[in-house]
Amino acid sequence: MKTARILALLLAVAGFAFAQTTVSYFSFTTDQSHMDELEALIEIFESQNPEIEIAVSTAPYDNYFTKLQTDYAAGNAADVFELNYENFVTFASRGLLEPLAEHLTGDDGVAEGTFYPAALNAFSHDGTQYGLPITFSTVVLYYNADLFDAAGLAYPDNDWTWDDLLAAATDLTDAQNRVWGVHQPVQFWEFYKVAAQAGGGLTLDPTIQIDTPENREALAYLVDKTRVHGVMPTTAEMSGLGDADMFAAGQLAMTITGIWMFDSFINNADFNWDIAVEPGQERRATHFFSNAAVVNDGAADVDAAWKWVKFLASDPAVAEARIASSWELPALSLEASDVLEPYLAQEQPGNREAVFESLRYAVNPPVVEKQPELQDIINQELEAALLGAKSVEAALASAQQRVEELLGE
Repeated sequence: MKTARILALLLAVAGFAFAQTTVSYFSFTTDQSHMDELEALIEIFESQNPEIEIAVSTAPYDNYFTKLQTDYAAGNAADVFELNYENFVTFASRGLLEPLAEHLTGDDGVAEGTFYPAALNAFSHDGTQYGLPITFSTVVLYYNADLFDAAGLAYPDNDWTWDDLLAAATDLTDAQNRVWGVHQPVQFWEFYKVAAQAGGGLTLDPTIQIDTPENREALAYLVDKTRVHGVMPTTAEMSGLGDADMFAAGQLAMTITGIWMFDSFINNADFNWDIAVEPGQERRATHFFSNAAVVNDGAADVDAAWKWVKFLASDPAVAEARIASSWELPALSLEASDVLEPYLAQEQPGNREAVFESLRYAVNPPVVEKQPELQDIINQELEAALLGAKSVEAALASAQQRVEELLGE
């Protein structure tokens, strides 16, 4: 920031005076371990745009959204702030965000293909673009290559379906020696995606569709790994360990979890492992977790705010800083940016291309203003099916009825 201010002073002395615009920026993805990187990026931006000064403030995720809503109510919300996908829908539907379509495609816009369509479209509401994705993460299939080799099995690949996963998991399971073929959580964040893999999905608009044949097939696939096939450990068999701990200990041949586990497995798993895009059935469908930068509809200078949003989302300096410091991943497409090469070149996991390949199949979870209540209902019914307290059919019929009551239908 000092460089930009010195440049502005020199320009003013030379007779090139201009008005200084301050863009306030509120972040939850920047914690204390990344403040130095953010300050350095602000300095780069301000040197490129000496007429703009960035005033940053941060808050931890746990109270960020409460503070953001309080700031809006008081009329002093930041010009630019961050939203995750779940909260984006609420802000966009209430008309609190500045439309960005004209900026996106204008002279100072972003080249087509810069982002994966799924990443960009996630922050469009009712056909209007309100944000740009700045970071993303996804969920992939991890596998213990040593266990596959010992069993003489081919590694997971892009042709795998549920049937292939179950067949491999069956061959790899040795419960007496505390080795199971696979672990996949039975909860909302898995079910919405697996339902899409079955050709269905959790649909809330224009009608609520939870109890459907496709969704029943999806839930059966999840719970039958434990209840029918015995290839996934029960809670009792996990003995208080998490799936990540069991995978790192060699007790799971496969696990389906997020790319945020890379560092943990690199440091703690003493066997060869890799990743693949998660198998599908009728179609492939993968998780999509993303954060976006958006512009407050009350921003004093929308053009200046847009420049900062564009910088955060697409500038190579930002992407390089994120990768170098393990500060989440930029949502840039492989075709659009070569700054991702250092990330792809890292030794483990070897198939890091699967991280970006997953974005081609990304599906968004259903989001409503009563999101916590929605997720609680779904999770309660899924757990009842997993424990055998309800059949798959009864659990989804109950979920359908309860969500209809929740949303007033």
